[in-house]
Amino acid sequence: MIRRIFPHPYLSLTLALVWLALVNKVTPGNVFLGLVFGVALPFLTQPYWPNRPKVGRPLRMIEYALVVLWDIVLANVEVALVILFKRNDAIQSHWIAVPLDLRSPEAITVLAGTITMTPGTVTSVLAADGRALLVHCLDTGDPDGIRQQIKERYEYRLKEIFE
Repeated sequence: MIRRIFPHPYLSLTLALVWLALVNKVTPGNVFLGLVFGVALPFLTQPYWPNRPKVGRPLRMIEYALVVLWDIVLANVEVALVILFKRNDAIQSHWIAVPLDLRSPEAITVLAGTITMTPGTVTSVLAADGRALLVHCLDTGDPDGIRQQIKERYEYRLKEIFE
């Protein structure tokens, strides 16, 4: 019965919290409306999620979020330094193919989004067979190091969370 009302409990909780963050005011009405959104939206979109994503270790999501936030802060500083102090002809942009061990579409989507959210990198395309991402890096002298960093910092954690 509970699964019918809350088909995606983490999504319900996330929607309610995001609503409260957006309105920036905790009142009984806003809490109620957040709970309505948190229950109604996943319930109404349930038919579009035939295979529910499985989250193996939900507490690892907190660690992943903290790692990503830290990397975004560092990447902002690095990109600012590149823009302010590097000459255009000294910038070494690279296209990097990142082979994937992930098989879950949700995990691959989170990885691609994480790469794109990190300043200085953008995910361009997913290979047709789903086994590699093509990533553009604004400035790096070590494409292999970037590839390894993506696999060790992000993909490894996502594999633990989703698979």
